[in-house]
Amino acid sequence: MCTGKCSRCIACALYPLVFMSMLCNIILFFPEGSVKYSKEGHLTDEVKYLGGLIGGGLMVLIPALFISLTGEDGCCGNRCGMFFSIGFAAEGVAGALYSFIVAVAGIGNGPLCFSNGEWTRPFKDSYISDSKKWAVCTEPKNVVQFNTGLFGTLIAVSCLQVILCAIQTINGLFGCLGGTCNKSEVKVDCHPPINS
Repeated sequence: MCTGKCSRCIACALYPLVFMSMLCNIILFFPEGSVKYSKEGHLTDEVKYLGGLIGGGLMVLIPALFISLTGEDGCCGNRCGMFFSIGFAAEGVAGALYSFIVAVAGIGNGPLCFSNGEWTRPFKDSYISDSKKWAVCTEPKNVVQFNTGLFGTLIAVSCLQVILCAIQTINGLFGCLGGTCNKSEVKVDCHPPINS
């Protein structure tokens, strides 16, 4: 497969992942589908860190847009564009890693819930495999399943984003060295000639 086509495929795969990441983070603000907990500030810190919106969202969307341009004929579909796609893909990796770290912390620390008359994070040990412990949280309803499901989705999405952006980094290197295979690749040199 030619590096330009590979870039287009990677960008097309990144778009739905960006959407899913942003959507999961937005939904995390509304346990039980209510704004009550957001207004009262009863959200975990990991939700407020916006790992899905900023990390897996914007920091991956911007590289996806540029990466898609490197697969097209025109100003970015050349060796120079592929060179810059390496940097953009690295930004995407950083954003996806941020989303991954925040989501892992969100699952590891457990949800914020009303338990024993106060708002607390009652899970200090492994709670995911022992569903009997989940009953400790009386409000919001099913908050453990809510948090683990959405943070788990963010973990899976961010892993896929890291893999795709890492592939684009390698693809960009090959495209920079060998060209993009575009029919009308514009010959643009990233380094202007030095006049002596």
